[in-house]
Amino acid sequence: MKTKLKALILSTLCIPAFLSSAVFAQAYPTKTITIVVPTAPGGANDAMARIIGQGLSQRMGQPVIVENKPGANGAIATEFVARAAPDGYTILFGYIATHGINPALQKLKYDPIADFEPIGMVANSPTLLVVTNNLPVNNAKDLVAMLKAKPDTISYASAGKGTAPHLAAELFQINTGTQMLHVPYKGSAPAIVDTIGGTTQVMFPSLFSAYPQVAGGKLKALGIAGDKRSSVLPNVPTLKEQGIPNMNVTQWYALFAPAKTPKPIIDRLNKELNLTLNDKANEKKIEDQGAEVETGTPAQLKSLVQKEVVRWKKLVDSAKITAD
Repeated sequence: MKTKLKALILSTLCIPAFLSSAVFAQAYPTKTITIVVPTAPGGANDAMARIIGQGLSQRMGQPVIVENKPGANGAIATEFVARAAPDGYTILFGYIATHGINPALQKLKYDPIADFEPIGMVANSPTLLVVTNNLPVNNAKDLVAMLKAKPDTISYASAGKGTAPHLAAELFQINTGTQMLHVPYKGSAPAIVDTIGGTTQVMFPSLFSAYPQVAGGKLKALGIAGDKRSSVLPNVPTLKEQGIPNMNVTQWYALFAPAKTPKPIIDRLNKELNLTLNDKANEKKIEDQGAEVETGTPAQLKSLVQKEVVRWKKLVDSAKITAD
C-alpha cells in the first residue's frame, strides 16, 4: 500500500512539469522572437533573415526582429544563441561557416550538433568568382594567366578569415597554382564594396551576396564555384567548365534553436518557416538574387550538419587551411 501511495505521489508531482511544458509550447509565441544573425548588416545572411523574420511575424502574430552579432567568423553570435534560454524566443540564422567550416578550423565554445536543435533549411547559394571592373580579365582562365604572370600583386577580399569566401579563394589558388594577397573584412558587405571600388580586385562571395552588384554592372562575374550554372546568370560558366576542378563551394543557410528547446516549439517554427519560404513572394525575393529556397525537416538539417562537419574537416586538413 505504501509503495502504491509513493508511486502515486511521485507521478502526481511529475504532472505539473509536463503540463507546464506542453501548455507553454501550445501558447508559443507570446512575445517578440529574435533572429540572431552572425554577420554584419547588409550581407546575404542579413537580407534573408529579414525576409524570413517578416514572414514569421505575419504568420505567428508576434514581432520577429533581427539582431546582428558579427565577429569571430560567426562564433560570437553562435555561442550567444547556444547559451540562450531554450524557449524559442532566441534563434540563430546559421550557415555553412557556423555549423560546417568553423568547427573544422578552430576550437569553439559551442558544439554545432550537441548545442543546437535544428529548425530547418532556408536556402542555398553557390559561390561566385567576381572581379572589379577595372581588372582586364573576362573569364577565369584570363585571371589565372594574370596571377601567374604577376604573383602576389592581386588581392582578394573575404568576409573574414575562415569564412566560405576565404576557403573558396584558398582552394582556387591551390587548384590553379596561383597566389593572391588576402584582405579579410568583417562581413561580405564591406568586402564587396571595396572590391567594387578596386581596393581589392577579386572575391568569392555567395551568388546571393553578389548578384545585385553583378546584375547592376558593378562587378564582373567570371565563374560559378558549383556543380551547375545559375538560372539568374546562365551565361556565366562554372569553374569546372573552365578547367578548374574541385571548386564546389555551395553556401547554405538555416535556422537553429538552443539545445533542449521543446519539440512542439521546434515543430511550430519549422512549419511556419516552410510556409514562409513557400510563399511565392518570399521565394521570388530570395531566388531573384541568386539563392535557391530549400525547405525540409529538422532531421534533414541535422543530417546535413553532421555531413558538413566531416566534409570540411577533411578538406581543411588536406589543404592545410587555417583561420590564423
